[in-house]
Amino acid sequence: MTKLDPVQFEVIRNALVEATEEMSIALKRSAYSTNIKTRTDFSCAFFDRDLRAVAQASGQPVHLGSLTQFVPRVIRAYGSDRLGPGDALLANDPYLGGVHLNDVTLMMPVYSDLRLPDSALSTQHSALLGYVASLAHHVDVGGGSPGSIGAFREVYQEGVIIPPVKLVEGGMIVQDVFNIVLAQIRSKRETAGDLRAQLAANLTGVRRLTQIAARLGLDTFDQYVEELLRYTERRSRAELAHLPHGVYRAEGQVDNDGYTDLPVRLVATLTIDDAGVLFDFTGSDPQRRAPVNSTYAMTFAACAYVLRCLMPADVPINDGFYRLVRMVAPEGTVVNAKHPAPVVGGWETQTRLVDIIFKALAQAVPDQVPAGTKAMMCQAAFGGLDPARGELYAFYEALAGGYGGRATRDGVDAVQAHGQNTENAPVEETEVGYPVRIARYSLVEDSDGPGQFRGGLGLRRDYQFPGEATFSILADRDREGPHGLFGGAPGQTACYLLNPDTPAAQRLGSKTTVLLEPGDVVSFQTCGGGGYGSPMDRDPALVLRDVREGKVSVARARDVYGVVVDIARWVVDEDATRRQRGKYHPTQSRG
Repeated sequence: MTKLDPVQFEVIRNALVEATEEMSIALKRSAYSTNIKTRTDFSCAFFDRDLRAVAQASGQPVHLGSLTQFVPRVIRAYGSDRLGPGDALLANDPYLGGVHLNDVTLMMPVYSDLRLPDSALSTQHSALLGYVASLAHHVDVGGGSPGSIGAFREVYQEGVIIPPVKLVEGGMIVQDVFNIVLAQIRSKRETAGDLRAQLAANLTGVRRLTQIAARLGLDTFDQYVEELLRYTERRSRAELAHLPHGVYRAEGQVDNDGYTDLPVRLVATLTIDDAGVLFDFTGSDPQRRAPVNSTYAMTFAACAYVLRCLMPADVPINDGFYRLVRMVAPEGTVVNAKHPAPVVGGWETQTRLVDIIFKALAQAVPDQVPAGTKAMMCQAAFGGLDPARGELYAFYEALAGGYGGRATRDGVDAVQAHGQNTENAPVEETEVGYPVRIARYSLVEDSDGPGQFRGGLGLRRDYQFPGEATFSILADRDREGPHGLFGGAPGQTACYLLNPDTPAAQRLGSKTTVLLEPGDVVSFQTCGGGGYGSPMDRDPALVLRDVREGKVSVARARDVYGVVVDIARWVVDEDATRRQRGKYHPTQSRG
C-alpha cells in the first residue's frame, strides 16, 4: 500500500464529511414541513461499498447511530445487484433494523464515473463507491391519529410500513410507488415535498462523492477510506483506555407505558475493561403492548451516543468507532422489541436509557457526566382539516426541557437533550403554516433541580385551536423528575394540561390523544433538569442572578438555596443568608 500523506488525509476526511453536510443543506432548503426545514429533524450519511459508515453530517445523533444498523440490512435484503445508477430505495421498517415509522430513509448507490448534470442522468455503470442515505422524520405516515403518534397497541396501527422499495429508478420517481405511499398519509403535499427533498439531498451527495473520487482516482479513494476507518478505531480505543475499569450499574424507569399505570423498568450495567465498554440491559422489562418499545437500532444509538460523549470532539465518527459499540439487549424486551410490538414511543425509552447510562457512569467519571436531563423526546402532534387550504394537515414537534447540572456549570434551560439535536419551531412559522395559535411560550419558573449547579428550566408552550383538531401527546416525566447527583435535587416534573388557567382545567396523561373543540388550549410544561451538588453550596451571587432573571422565585431562593434576597435593593442579605443556611445540615458532597 502506498504511504498516505497526512495532510491529504485530513483534506479527504473533511471532504467526505462536507459531502454529507451539503446533503443536509440541500434537504433543509428543499423540504416543505417545519419539522424538517426548520427543526432539522433529519440526518445524512455516506457508506462505502461494504456498507460501513464512512462519514455523517452533524445531524441527529439518535438517527446516525441507528442508520448504521438500518442501511446495511436494507441494502442486503433488497440486493445491491438490483440497484443501478440513479436508483433509490425507500424504507422505514422497524423490524429490519429501523426505528419508528415516521423516520423514513432514502438510500442511493454512488458509482465512480456517474455524472449528474442538471438536465440528465448518465446510465453508465462502473465501480461502486458506496451509498448515500438521508433519514427524515415525516410529520405523518398514516396510522391512528394525525402525526402518527399515540398510544397504539401494535405496529400496524402506527402508520404505513415501507419495506425496501425502489422509489427512484434511473433518476426518475416511480410514480406508482410514490402514489401508494402518499395514499396512506394525511399531509400529502408536505410529505411529497419532503420525499423529493430527500432525493435532492441524495443526488447532492452522489455529485460530491463522485467528484472526490474522480479527483483522487478509485484506488487512492479506497486507500484513504480504509485508513480513515483504521485511524478512527485507533483513536477511539486509545480514548476508551483512559476510562477506569469496573462494573457500573444503574436503574430507572419510564413513568408508564400509555395503557397501564405500571412503570417501565430499565436496567443498565456497564463493564469497562481492556476491550472497551460493554452495555448490558439485561433486567429491563419485557416488551409491552404499548408504544414504549425501543428497537435494537434505537438502543444501539443510545450506546453509541454515550460512548461518543466520552471522547474528544476531533475523533471522527464512522465504522471505526461504531464497531467498538458492544451491546447486550435481550430480544423481546423494551430495549429490543420483537414484531409486532408498537415502537412509535421507543425514542422515549431510548433517551431515558441514555440518562440511566450516564447515571451509572457517574460512579466512574463523576466530573464528566450531567445530572438527570429532560430525557424524553416529548412529542406533540396535532391535525385536522385546514380551512384555509381545504386539505388535511398534520403538525409534529418535540419540545425541549431542562438539562442536568454539571460539575462546573448549570444545566442549560429549555434545550433538546442527549441524542436530540432538533431546533425550535418558531411561533411565527407555526402560526402562518398551520391553523393554530401559540398562546404562550416561556420558561417555567422554579422548575430547576436545585444544586450547587442547578438544573436547567423546562419550558411552557400553549397551543390554542380556532377549530376542531386531534391532539396527541407522547411524552413522559409527569410523575418523576430528572434525578440529581451528589446532593443535588431532582428537577420539577412535567405537566400536560387541557385549558390551563381556567376553572375547567384538566390534567392530561403523558401518552394520550384528545379531540379538541374550537377555543381549546393544550399546555405543555416540561420538566427541569436535576441539580449537581448541594444547593447549600451554590454561590449566592448566582442565586441572585436567577431571581433577577425570573428563573427562581424569592421564596425558592430562601427555602431551597438558603439565600435571602433583598428585592428592594436587588442584593443578597448576607447576614440573613448565613442564618438561613445555618438551619440546614450539610448534605452529601461529591466524592
